[in-house]
Amino acid sequence: MKKYLYILFIAAVSTLAACKKGGLDRFPQTSISPDLFFNTEEDLALYVNGLLSQPDRSTYLNDQSSDNVATTASVEVKNIMAGNANAQNITAGWTWTRLRNINYFLQSYQKANVTQAVKNHYAGLARYYRADFYLDKIKRFSDVPWYSGTLNPGDQDLYKARDPRKLIADSIMADLDFAYKNVRETVPTGTPGKWAVATLYARAALYEGTYRKYHDELGLKESANTFLQTAARVAGEIMASTKFNIYNTGHPDQDYAALFSSQDLTSNSEVILDNIFDLSKGKGQNVNSTVFGDYEQAPAKDLILTYLMNDGSRFTDIANYAQMGFVDEFKNRDPRLSQTMVYPGWVRVPDATPYIQRLNKNFTGYHQLKGYVNSTDNNILNGVDFPVYRYAEVLLTYAEALAELGSLTQSQLDQSLNLLRRRVGLPDLNLAVANSNPDPALQLQYPNVSSNVGVILEIRRERRVEFAFENMRYDDLMRWKVGKLLAKSPEGMYFKGLGKYDLTGDGVDDIILIDRAATIPAEDQKESNSLGVKLVYYRAGTIGTDATVYLKNGNNGGNIVTENIVRNFEEPKFYYRPIPQQQIVLNPNLKQIFGW
Repeated sequence: MKKYLYILFIAAVSTLAACKKGGLDRFPQTSISPDLFFNTEEDLALYVNGLLSQPDRSTYLNDQSSDNVATTASVEVKNIMAGNANAQNITAGWTWTRLRNINYFLQSYQKANVTQAVKNHYAGLARYYRADFYLDKIKRFSDVPWYSGTLNPGDQDLYKARDPRKLIADSIMADLDFAYKNVRETVPTGTPGKWAVATLYARAALYEGTYRKYHDELGLKESANTFLQTAARVAGEIMASTKFNIYNTGHPDQDYAALFSSQDLTSNSEVILDNIFDLSKGKGQNVNSTVFGDYEQAPAKDLILTYLMNDGSRFTDIANYAQMGFVDEFKNRDPRLSQTMVYPGWVRVPDATPYIQRLNKNFTGYHQLKGYVNSTDNNILNGVDFPVYRYAEVLLTYAEALAELGSLTQSQLDQSLNLLRRRVGLPDLNLAVANSNPDPALQLQYPNVSSNVGVILEIRRERRVEFAFENMRYDDLMRWKVGKLLAKSPEGMYFKGLGKYDLTGDGVDDIILIDRAATIPAEDQKESNSLGVKLVYYRAGTIGTDATVYLKNGNNGGNIVTENIVRNFEEPKFYYRPIPQQQIVLNPNLKQIFGW
């Protein structure tokens, strides 16, 4: 049975009016006087619980900025690379209302008639939320104003300049360190406790440490190791707590997928923080229609190529791997591939026969499975929990931080990354072998890795595979300074040319590609396969024509292509976003950086 926290929302606490400075200079609409509130632990809990904000299952649709997918959506980074962006039309991200909510609590909580330990617990949660808020800001803008208290109309700090990234990052670390030391381990189910705080602490430290290491434009490389050491230390302490384990029941073809389709993750040993959904309790979420079918994102071939073979060898070492069709490229692969993407032979409920991939125009032909719930029961569809933080992330943070520091040992690799490989039956990664034989394909993607090359590349492979469609990839590309990977337009399935193809893996043809100039016959005139089932017809041609599926070389085949946009990733400019021009007008002390 799930346990639930029923959070009471008070409009005066959780809702603040918008204003010309994004919410920083306004009091709650119904003023909450500290003299009347913030007196008991119940008051503190009520306010802090009102700050609860967690990612949900829509996260599975948030990979559109990365190289993991193709999309027809109006994605910011894609528009920027197409040359259609400036400070006038990039206006997202410069909002501060949530920060004022947090700082209002931190300005008021000390007067409560409770012990200091109780005060510190709730202050720690508020500072955890503030750190998370500013981590998003630093990812987007780098230098931003730091506000540690609330502001009133007329306060000069409303018109302050950007504070340097160094101050912001140090402040984030200070908030997370306080929270880690003071937030309780035992908290209401579905809310962050000590170990959730620690996970964000390690994540933030890894992000900033690697960002400083690879981004020379910041001039902060000499301090990168301090953050990497913090990431390794905190991740190691989570591991040493023995509170969590990789979910592994000995079923390598099922255990990974269970993390994303479970009706109850509250007792799952891998889940550090769970966002609980249960329609009978008034909280449901169903993302099936957008994850699958008439989707806005489709897996890119480049992601499929990243998965290893099930014996641990590299798929991209196979002769002619780039000309393999859909059925062959799914054979004998890392089991996570078929638990993340729709595979040949997969059956969609309530169908009785295997699903045949749809080759929608502008998409890749591959279909996303992670986040999809294979059911028609509305309660089941709306009742799948979302793992906000997984122990898998802690293990890979630990391994990556130590590898970047140059101190990773085989024993530490066995305690971290190799636990993920064992879950899916892959052989362990050997540190010496990896470093002596780096993957040439990954070296082309990550040319700026200069030491411990082989193992760092394999850790990056593992992160991409383990967290596919969990909204991690874009941040990884940014901190590793490999944004130029986004300049390559996503491609899809390979077809050798016109003709018939089996997409379900049973050896029987399912679709037929005809010339774009030909006419798809009427239903009663369509050819049937050996099972008596009508073939699905597509008119193949090059992109920009009236074909129904675009192939790189038209009738001569090639990968499916998804767009003809010319992408250009300008470094270092496109690793950052401009402050909206309206804010510059309101506050002339704010200045654009990195060429914006």
